[in-house]
Formats: sequence, C-alpha cells, structure tokens
Amino acid sequence: MEYRYLGGSGFKVPVLSLGTGTFGGGSEFFKAWGASDVAEAKRLVDVCLEAGLTMFDSADIYSGGMAEEILGQAIKGRRDQVIISTKGTFRAGTGPNDVGSSRHHLTRAVEASLRRLGTDYIDLYQLHGFDAMTPVEEVLNTLDGLVRAGKVGYIGCSNFSGWHLMKSLAVSEKYGLARYVAHQAYYSLIGRDYEWELMPLALDQKVGAVIWSPLGWGRLTGKIRRGQPLPQSSRLQSKLVADIGPQVADDYLYRVVDALDEVARETGKTVPQIALNWLLQRPSVANVIVGARNEEQLCQNLGAVGWNLTTEQVAKLDAASTTPLAYPYWHQRGFKERNPAPV
Repeated sequence: MEYRYLGGSGFKVPVLSLGTGTFGGGSEFFKAWGASDVAEAKRLVDVCLEAGLTMFDSADIYSGGMAEEILGQAIKGRRDQVIISTKGTFRAGTGPNDVGSSRHHLTRAVEASLRRLGTDYIDLYQLHGFDAMTPVEEVLNTLDGLVRAGKVGYIGCSNFSGWHLMKSLAVSEKYGLARYVAHQAYYSLIGRDYEWELMPLALDQKVGAVIWSPLGWGRLTGKIRRGQPLPQSSRLQSKLVADIGPQVADDYLYRVVDALDEVARETGKTVPQIALNWLLQRPSVANVIVGARNEEQLCQNLGAVGWNLTTEQVAKLDAASTTPLAYPYWHQRGFKERNPAPV
C-alpha cells in the first residue's frame, strides 16, 4: 500500500481508506449503502490491515452514531495500528445548538465521537460542511484548542467552496491557529468540478484531497450500462439516495462507462478499479475513500492499487469525461500567457 503525505503536514496516510457509511444501516438512507454489524466490520478491518490499509473514515451522523460505535468495536485492542478520521457539523440532536461549527457544538461533537469510537484521540477531524452562521475565527479557535488538548491530531474540512477554504486558511495564518491539511471532497470520473477551483487551491496551499464517493454515487460499479435496468443491489434503487447525491445525465454516464469498458478490456482490470486508479493519479489527491458492503467488494477495491493506467488510457478517460467549464473558468482558459503588446 502506498502512503502519501496529507497536504502540507508531516503525516502520512495510505492512498485508500475504508469508509464506514456501510456500518450500521440505521436508516433508509444508510441501509441503501450497507448494514455491516460488528462481526462483519471486524472482518473488513482485518482484510484492510492485511493489505496495509490502515485508515478508516466515519462521521457522527452515519446511522445516528452507530457507524462510529461499530468502528470502535472493530478496532478494539488495535487502536495503535489504525488512523481514524471522522467528521462533525451536521445536525446531531434536536436542540438549537446541536448543529453547526460553533464552539458549543464542536466540542460536544468531538467528545461524543471519542466516546463512541472508544478512543482518547482522533487522528483527523473534519468539518462535514461549511457553517455560514459561525465566525471562521470561532471555528478555528475551537479546532486549535482541540488539537492543543491532544484530542485531535490534524484538522480538515469537507464540501467547502474555494473561498470558504481560502478564508479559513488565511485566518489560521493570521492568528497562528491549526490549519486545514485535508479537504474531503466529492471527485470522480463523472464528477470533475473539483478540478476547476478546489484542485488549484489545494496545490497552491498544500491541502490534501480526501475523496468521497469516488465511484460517482454508485454509478461506476461496472453494473450500470446503457439499456440495462439498475441492479437490485444498487443504492440508486432508493429515490431518497438518488435525489440527495450528485445528478448525472444518462448520456454522459454511458459515454464514460463505454470508455471504462474499453480500458477494462485493455488492462484486465474491473471498471471500479480503473475509476479508482484514475483518481489516484490526479494532482492533490492524498487518499481515496472506498466503501464495501462485504469482503468481496472490499477486495475488489483493494485491487485498484499497485499498478497504474498508461498515459494513453488516462487521456482516453479524460476525453470521455470532460464537460464544458462554468464561468469564469472557461474564460480563464483563454489566458495561457501574457501576449506581447501590439505593435
């Protein structure tokens, strides 16, 4: 398993991590992802550790906290062998302060996650979304205090826009506060918006990308193809899940899948393995979160590492998945170098 530095920090993480959204199945939404109990979760952790995958990603809202509890049980007795990343910010209770990134909510959210995980520290703690109502200074002062207290090792954010992230980094620099070293972002062969602004920012500011839903919300499993019904096991069978996630036009999806099928024939690899390997070759990507309903899916995803697509294959996938840029990015593409003054 390859390890990479997480952003501008000195902390190394494996290029793959296991997402725990499939642990618990505590609601209709999460049941569509999976419902692993403690016994199955322990087996998945065993397989991961044997392969060198030591990082496990969770969130306090996954199955109402069940995912963190199950992860805590699955790693019991081997905490020193694993890297735990988890997230907070979304609503975790019925009270007016049970949501957001205020000092009140974040300190309680971290304490609750520590209890559920059965640990006294979290390696990487990330804000699950941007809270526009809480001052950035309050957010970062709170996170800095958690780092200084030893409850959190490194901090990151998730689903921020470019200006959200850049403002936060500027505040950290101004006041000497802990700095985001990771941005957990959606990025896939059928969702390349990350490249427009967030990737250049990540490269400039040394923020490592931790990628969620790398298979495009379950669309790049190799089981969804033109003219065929959705497989019964697909999470997209749930209208709730399909509506909440990224929207992808069918014609675009099938164009990309056709290219993936072509590369699959050339490489002997599966569609998901190719989609994951493509991501691992993208600039700024430090880690890709893979999910697994069972051991078979996990082993298939682990097959995405240890080899690389050729330059020609990457170009083929790039061409199939390219989309028109939004403004101002299409306009900026026209400025490639300073033109000499007219004579």
